[in-house]
Amino acid sequence: MENKAALTTSPPALEQKPTGLKSLFKKLVQQRVLVLMSVPFLIWLFVFKYVPLWGWTIAFQDYQPGVKFSEQKWVGWEHFRFLFEDDKFMLVLRNTIAMSTINLVLSFVTAITLALLLNEVRKLAFKRIVQTVSYMPHFISWVVAAGIIQTTLAPDGVINDLMKWFGFIDKGEEILFLGKAEWFWGIFGAGTVWKDVGWNTIVYLAAITSIDPAQYEAAEMDGAGRLKRIWHITLPGIRPVIIVLLILNIGNLMESGFEPQYLLGNGMNVDYSENIDIFVLKYGLEQFNFPLATAAGMFKTVVSFVLLFSANHIAKRMGQDRLF
Repeated sequence: MENKAALTTSPPALEQKPTGLKSLFKKLVQQRVLVLMSVPFLIWLFVFKYVPLWGWTIAFQDYQPGVKFSEQKWVGWEHFRFLFEDDKFMLVLRNTIAMSTINLVLSFVTAITLALLLNEVRKLAFKRIVQTVSYMPHFISWVVAAGIIQTTLAPDGVINDLMKWFGFIDKGEEILFLGKAEWFWGIFGAGTVWKDVGWNTIVYLAAITSIDPAQYEAAEMDGAGRLKRIWHITLPGIRPVIIVLLILNIGNLMESGFEPQYLLGNGMNVDYSENIDIFVLKYGLEQFNFPLATAAGMFKTVVSFVLLFSANHIAKRMGQDRLF
């Protein structure tokens, strides 16, 4: 009878884990030290990033400085309609998207390629020298970097000297590179790669170090060469990092930069160098058209927000790693 009773006795109920708000509250209590450490950052984020969003109301007003908020004239979507009917804004929008795309493609290709090459270098001293040389331009301000680029590309600069030395041009036929408007995007892309390629490789090199060395040993024993090991082990191993960074960069597609365009731009290449940030600066500070500048900045932010969530959703649908 005792055995039968033991057999018929139901097993003890499993302890149910807290779900929903209970689970969240429990995690917050467990990690209360980290939560408290993040409070100053959250305060900074709220004060400097969310409170200023109240200024977006200027985009819907015929704003007059010094006039009370209650006395401002509301004009609805008038400034946004003007933006999309303005040929100048369409031009700077084209430049912004083009330069952002160039920067996105070149930064990914060059950084991943350099990281893969550095990972295959066996001479530690040479590897450190290459890393140091490639990292150094990142720590130079764009003011100094733009000066270097301007000096290099000047009619009496090293590029023209090399072209004369190799016989591509004759003396007196020097090229003013920054005076060729259609060349600006290429100059911008090359300058950005030179300045940031070393820094961008750090994340990929860190991701490569997390790959199990046993996979390389097994592949080598199976007769796989370096290229096959890179293609079948290294690249799949860093794919999650590539996807996450790609999502972040797509979200920043409307952020083509400000300093390089402002410092390298001039009257001869303005049709290719001016982007939305410079457009906002000119209308907001130089022409005191604060509503139009606010509308342009608001448009850029909203588009960036949509691009970020769209890229994250596409990655989710494709079964790839994502931000959230």
